[in-house]
Amino acid sequence: MGNKEALQKFKDMRSKMLAGGGEDQIAKQHERGKLTARERINLLFDEGSFIEDGTYMTGRADKFGLDKKKFLGDGVVTGCGKVDGKQVFVSSQDFTVLGGSLGEMHAERIANAQALALKNGTPFVQVNDSGGARIQEGILALGGYGKLFRNNTISSGVIPQISVILGPCAGGAVYSPAITDFIFMVDGVSNMYITGPDVIKAVTGEEISHEALGGAGAHCGISGVAHFRFPTEEACLEGVRKLLNYLPANNMEPAPVAPCTDPVDRETPELMDILPDNINQGYDMKEFIYSIFDADSFLEVQADFAKNVVVGFAKLNGRTVGVFANNPKFFAASLDINSSDKGARFIRFCDAFNIPIVSLVDVPGFLPGVEQEHGGIIRHGAKILYAIAEATVPKVALIVRKSYGGAFIAMSAKQLGYDRTLAFPTSQIAVMGAQGAANIIFRKEINAASDPAAKRAEKIAEFEAEVMNPFVAAGYGYVDDVIDPKYARIELIRSVEMHITKREDRPAKKHGNIPL
Repeated sequence: MGNKEALQKFKDMRSKMLAGGGEDQIAKQHERGKLTARERINLLFDEGSFIEDGTYMTGRADKFGLDKKKFLGDGVVTGCGKVDGKQVFVSSQDFTVLGGSLGEMHAERIANAQALALKNGTPFVQVNDSGGARIQEGILALGGYGKLFRNNTISSGVIPQISVILGPCAGGAVYSPAITDFIFMVDGVSNMYITGPDVIKAVTGEEISHEALGGAGAHCGISGVAHFRFPTEEACLEGVRKLLNYLPANNMEPAPVAPCTDPVDRETPELMDILPDNINQGYDMKEFIYSIFDADSFLEVQADFAKNVVVGFAKLNGRTVGVFANNPKFFAASLDINSSDKGARFIRFCDAFNIPIVSLVDVPGFLPGVEQEHGGIIRHGAKILYAIAEATVPKVALIVRKSYGGAFIAMSAKQLGYDRTLAFPTSQIAVMGAQGAANIIFRKEINAASDPAAKRAEKIAEFEAEVMNPFVAAGYGYVDDVIDPKYARIELIRSVEMHITKREDRPAKKHGNIPL
């Protein structure tokens, strides 16, 4: 073959490779309201920065008609590109090729991208749009999934891993995203489930739509499987870019620091206007977050799930921090099963990637009830205790109002491992609320009084003054400082920076046994 012929063959092969499943399949993808694998990559990365890897890999299976269905690249696009100048590896499944089904070489391409991300210490983003395992390839496809799951697990805590569900993701395919750090979904486009509606109807008789069973609303609001929800693919991929800017490339790098235009010495007197005078009245802790952290910097994670706890990333004097906060607007901010899982997983991510944790505390305790007890609130609640005690990043707590019982320990106890605990003068710290405590401690006096109601009110006030006052906790060293709310931003910046160079060792071990 001469030079001209070789060059022409190259051009033909490249054109065929770039065409994926062909113009007809691309048109059908667009008719479904979905972008192609390459269009998604172009939106994710800085213009012109994408470098493809394993471009011409082709499946070798040839049974059940696969000998007539050979596609260059085998239904997935892999490689690396830049997100705001920082390198990121990617795999993007191509639904136009055999429905994005995963075969041996398809899996090999993804596994290679995972391995390169790990070797280079860069984030890995996987875009899922697949009908599942390529049935014709049988055990080769199953082995491919096993390889991906193992790579996800080995990379966990070393490099950030992000899954973007932009089509179907069913059966065994769902477990790779589930092992990664964050899952992004799009309304009306994304679906995740172990078994689809047809199988469920056949086995249990239940009828449900794909969207209701495994759509973005189901997994962001009910199951807690997914973390971010968007109306369009374009907004979703922009969301991925935004998240990556809050994260280090790997576990050896510090939390990113960006230029900050929000004054370090900005006061926050508005916090007292947000906080109700009635200690039992709810309010939205997100207003505190918006006030304290750098302007417009808060990126909430799992906003629709377990709303009694708020978690997310924010900037504090330009530095990425993880926000872990109670929200009295929901369930009076009690910690329950779902919020414990949500908080613990987020804390462990922050710790893995050197992101300081700031806890904003207003919590009456763990949620009581038969359903919670039988659902394992003891086991789930212990996850937060474990995660905080295990974490070696800087951990700063600010007690805004209530901090009671075991929830005080989880959210703010120096004995559990918080490096610095601050409190507002409005805070109350105790084993339980004053009313319950008075009823137990002073039961005999109250019952013997000529006016039990007046005696109860007197004892409640006495307990609040003598036990729950933040200066009592400060006197024992359980609170490092009681601060004026208007200095909340200033003091949190100072507190995080005070501990930013901390080093904390743990006993040598293979790994702990978190109460899963």
